[in-house]
Amino acid sequence: MFDRLFGKRAPGAGRGGPLAGLAVPSSAGVLSCRVLDPVHEPVRQAEFVVTDAVGRKVLGGETDPYGTVLATVPAGEYRVAVTSEGYTPYHGSAVVAEGEHRGLGDVLLQVAPQPELPEPGDWEIDPLHSQIGFTARHIGLARIHGRFNSFAGAVRIAERMEHSAMHVVIDAASIDTGVQMRDDHLRSGDFLDVGAFPTLEFFSERFVHRGGSRWAVTGALTLHGVSRTVTLDTQYLGLGNGLEGETRGACRATTELHREDFTLTWQTLLARGIAAVGSSISIDLDIQIVPKAGGRS
Repeated sequence: MFDRLFGKRAPGAGRGGPLAGLAVPSSAGVLSCRVLDPVHEPVRQAEFVVTDAVGRKVLGGETDPYGTVLATVPAGEYRVAVTSEGYTPYHGSAVVAEGEHRGLGDVLLQVAPQPELPEPGDWEIDPLHSQIGFTARHIGLARIHGRFNSFAGAVRIAERMEHSAMHVVIDAASIDTGVQMRDDHLRSGDFLDVGAFPTLEFFSERFVHRGGSRWAVTGALTLHGVSRTVTLDTQYLGLGNGLEGETRGACRATTELHREDFTLTWQTLLARGIAAVGSSISIDLDIQIVPKAGGRS
């Protein structure tokens, strides 16, 4: 029995118990489990989501360094989903009663089959099914969401994926934030200076497998006449077929750019009090590639 309305303790919360010191509301209970890999080692930072009987999210989070999930929830029926990169998702259910501890025990995650990699050869980005977007702060408050509407790219898949290469060219003038006046300013000499630097280019010959479907693609990004090393945090989504039966590969990638790395002009604008774009810019890519005609090695 709990001591107070919002201070009574869950079973096992006595001295030395696993829930020692945990205060739980009178209408709630405790839900817990431990997430393990196939060799029974804890899976840290696995994501979990608890939903109620009608599918509404009640709470979510990550497992602790020991693979533990411990949640206080209102009495009721729940679904528990656990996911972690490289493993097959787990789905379970539990009924939590008032004042009770409902333990799911050990949740054993199985290694997920790896998505099939593209065949070696020359591939190209399909611009109709791809997007290069960005997010930046505007005047330190709101966020600007934009994209580049015109780009092209080629990927040479090697026998070993780690030896592959890619080259992407972006039309700087195709920048689009949905506001004509702002886009004209971004194209001007104050920012991209598209007259002098009509393209942005990214070239990489370094693909590093980070486990599961995660890859790091590191290369040189040339923007405003300056080249800097950039790493794309990439999630490979696998292969599929298009409407006409053609093979397609897909991935998502993100990175963060710091404008000071590429131009001093923008810094001058800051000194003049024109903070049109924040110092860091998040880049998000959704890319589909298709085999280049005659490009299969």
